[in-house]
Amino acid sequence: MSHTAHIPSHRKPRQRASKSALRAGVAGGVLSTIAVAGAAGPAQAEPVTQTIEMPTITSGFSTAVAASAQATQQVALDLETQADEDAAAEKAAKTAKKAHAEAVRKAEAKKKAEAAAKARAEAEAKERAERASRTSERTTLSASSGSSDSGSSASAPSSSSSNVSGSAASIVAFAKAQVGDAYVPGGTGPNSWDCSGLTQAAYRTAGIDLPRVSQSQSTFGTQVSLDNLQPGDILYWGSAGSAYHVAIYIGGGEFVGAQNSSTGTVQRSLDYDRPTGAVRVL
Repeated sequence: MSHTAHIPSHRKPRQRASKSALRAGVAGGVLSTIAVAGAAGPAQAEPVTQTIEMPTITSGFSTAVAASAQATQQVALDLETQADEDAAAEKAAKTAKKAHAEAVRKAEAKKKAEAAAKARAEAEAKERAERASRTSERTTLSASSGSSDSGSSASAPSSSSSNVSGSAASIVAFAKAQVGDAYVPGGTGPNSWDCSGLTQAAYRTAGIDLPRVSQSQSTFGTQVSLDNLQPGDILYWGSAGSAYHVAIYIGGGEFVGAQNSSTGTVQRSLDYDRPTGAVRVL
């Protein structure tokens, strides 16, 4: 037995005769065709011409483009309108804010004015109450001082300022000339006074220097009874040495004094605000 007998054969199986014949026929036909073509000689190549038709823009496309342009323009107009509206709204807001601030300012000013008027009214009412209280106190003190002279008259002397002469006349004339001037605390003239500032200025016309304040003026000179007053005497309200108000007696039962901020400098009867006492300097 051969040494290769046990190895299987790898040869391809033989093809059928019919398939071989077919392939041979096809090959022969192809070769024949090539041979005929070669005998006929080289063929003339004909140029190839081809017309390429470009697409044309139809009317429908033109309409679409026009519509798109119109839409773009409309969007631009809408944006411009919106910008104008926003600017107008911003301007209106600023105007409203300014008007509100002005209204608040006016309201605050009105409130302050009302508060000031109220405070002024309260101050005047308080001043009137204090004056009434002082009047009551002066009446009591006057009654006490008058009890030591039971034979004297309770009424003020009736001497007239027209009979005044000398230094007293100068003092009285100056005091009367200031009637109508304003009352200002600490005022010493020439157009506004407080009570002691007026008496000091009046006495200066006679060459006499009075102390500046009411308390000192109420003890500067000789104490005299209210029933024995002479023009030029200094009237005081309160106790001697602690007086809170002074004025000048001008005769005829009247005095001139810088009373308060409501009345200013006035000429009044002693009965208007009866003094507590008086001193004579002349």
